[in-house]
Amino acid sequence: METQADYNYKRIAKAIDFIRDNFKEQPTLNQVAETVHLSPYHFQRLFTEWAGVSPKKFMQYISVEYAKQLLKERQTTLFDTAQETGFSGTSRLHDLFINIEGMTPGEFKNGGENLTINYSFAESPFGPLLVASTPKGICHMSFINDEAQAFESLKLRFPKAQYHQMLDKNQQDGLFIFQHDWERLDQIKLHLNGTPFQLKVWETLLKIPMGNLSTYGNIAQKINQPKASRAVGTAIGNNPVAFLIPCHRVIQSSGQLGGYMWGPTRKSAIIGWEAAQTETSS
Repeated sequence: METQADYNYKRIAKAIDFIRDNFKEQPTLNQVAETVHLSPYHFQRLFTEWAGVSPKKFMQYISVEYAKQLLKERQTTLFDTAQETGFSGTSRLHDLFINIEGMTPGEFKNGGENLTINYSFAESPFGPLLVASTPKGICHMSFINDEAQAFESLKLRFPKAQYHQMLDKNQQDGLFIFQHDWERLDQIKLHLNGTPFQLKVWETLLKIPMGNLSTYGNIAQKINQPKASRAVGTAIGNNPVAFLIPCHRVIQSSGQLGGYMWGPTRKSAIIGWEAAQTETSS
């Protein structure tokens, strides 16, 4: 059953699609509101409640020129600082540390037959989620359209694991991130299956501060493999944990947003939403 939050996000997503496709023409509030069949007043109110900023301001956040500006003016100093100090001083996650533990071959062999996985469905500002965890941490988080289909996709990754539909503390800690309630967060733990190269890429993504962007080439340099941009892109595309591992913060060097496993509209929405959250908290 579709929730009001999900319905609202679908309207927002449709508006974002229009903004993203037409930002060069700087569409008016009336033009954007018309695409979602709302009055300008009601659209402005709905959009501002969701993003924290006006549609006009949000349009700036998801334009190519804004992305280029971020890469040119902010990325070097903030990203390098974050590399050295974690999140301290560079992000709203200043006191939060996300720890990745790689699965051992024994934990993953034979389709995860030694794993017990809890899973639950939840809401987010960007649509419904499926989140799953082992006793060691979150192993999966994805934006979904259909609960049954999403659960079947999860089972394909760990076909022999034991599954229980329940919300546990590891999942709660991960989901609190959408509420900006940092005081309720303990250290978020991730329990992931990946090659050493993939784990290194995912760990590097965690150090991109909220509201900032990086490029595939920049990530390759950070892991000391400057010629591995294509391999970095593949590893990012295999990220099993949406949002917590912020693969949405990686774009092309041209400033174009590039691909995203959960769709370009959602990537635009997250980038703009994070930029808005960062500005309103500064």
